Amino acid sequence: MADKKPKLLIVEDDAGLQAQLKWAYEDFEVVIAGDRDSAIAALRAEEPPVVTLDLGLPPDPDGTSEGFAVLDAIMALKPDTKVIVASGHGARESALTAIDRGAYDFYQKPVDIDQLGLIVRRALNLRMMEEENRRLASRAGDSNTVLGGLITSAPEMVKVARTIERVANTNVSVMLLGASGTGKELLARGVHDASDRRNGNFIAINCAAIPENLLESELFGHEKGAFTGAVKTTEGKIELADGGTLFLDEVGDIPLPLQVKLLRFLQERTIERIGGRKSIPVDTRIVCATHQDLEGMIAEQRFREDLFYRLAEVVVKIPSLAERPGDATLLAKVFLKRFANEMNPAVNGFAPDALAAIDAWAWPGNVRELENRVKRAVIMADGKLVNAGDLDLDDGEEEHPQVLNLKSAREKSDRKVIRHALARSEGNISSTAKLLGISRPTLYDLIKQYDLQT
Repeated sequence: MADKKPKLLIVEDDAGLQAQLKWAYEDFEVVIAGDRDSAIAALRAEEPPVVTLDLGLPPDPDGTSEGFAVLDAIMALKPDTKVIVASGHGARESALTAIDRGAYDFYQKPVDIDQLGLIVRRALNLRMMEEENRRLASRAGDSNTVLGGLITSAPEMVKVARTIERVANTNVSVMLLGASGTGKELLARGVHDASDRRNGNFIAINCAAIPENLLESELFGHEKGAFTGAVKTTEGKIELADGGTLFLDEVGDIPLPLQVKLLRFLQERTIERIGGRKSIPVDTRIVCATHQDLEGMIAEQRFREDLFYRLAEVVVKIPSLAERPGDATLLAKVFLKRFANEMNPAVNGFAPDALAAIDAWAWPGNVRELENRVKRAVIMADGKLVNAGDLDLDDGEEEHPQVLNLKSAREKSDRKVIRHALARSEGNISSTAKLLGISRPTLYDLIKQYDLQT
């Protein structure tokens, strides 16, 4: 499935010229409007990046009042739209006025299709560049956001995000390994969004949640009458993700007979629906995830080795929340803000004992557990601050060093405490130093010594 064509809105009342312009833009999805109301309706519904606009529209086809009204409406509703206005001979003054009122460019009638095509494509390229710059600026503006939507301050997780960004624009299959609740689906969507397949579908399926006898139909689809209850032909998830990405969560739960069929798809890039006899070519990228030990399952002959190597062309190991010091506090603040807006606007933060409990808890359920506990705490909180009791967390136990070397144990402890403090103070050096009871120069020295991110 090819990427969707960009949209072009042509605002023109001449039926002959409408047809001529429409067929001149085969690489665009062309939308036609002949008056002000239909033009504004099309702008709202289609949100085209580029518009060509004839200033002479009914009920004032010989003047410019309607055309300028449409231009003003576009600039008010979607000011980033690139509007190219048409002016007749001797109407250069109107064209320059249109530029002053926000139009991108103008062309003269009678229309030179090739010249107008160059202007339209140049406008589209500029609009796409502006959107990309805005996207990059918005990502750079939040130092704790990586891969579009992943929130972290932990180098371990930043490394995962950078790996995903590097492989996203290839067609290799990616396997995400991590415990339940670590954000595997969010990262899978990150692979999709950072790839050139982003305009295609992202389809997710949990292989452990679907009974074995239904999973094949879910993945490969079925023809009408293939089995009892198959009252119509249905596309499977692999086919629905054509041109996009299919995320197979808990891939270790796929039964052996179905593993063979999945392997055949990965080798041949074609599928056959249940009950069908026709091979259907499908261009779907596979991203999968599991918390199981697939290599152990291979040794026990419960998972095919050849399928494993097809799925695991790139393996990304996702650290647990406990292995990401500081992220629990960072994420808890994000969750609190979201849930407070939805459920309890009176809540605006965490009490010190709640932050201490969040830092100390091991989070065996990872990010999902943290999200659920914060949601519950926001609902249960009586005052403006969520306290430790609202979170329903027992006091965390001190971690005992696993090494007997005092210097190594101290460095490990220092790193963890500094990263917790940085996260709690949201990267503010003065607040972090105050929290730790040290001077700012000392904190800078420790950050440099331990190569910590701020």
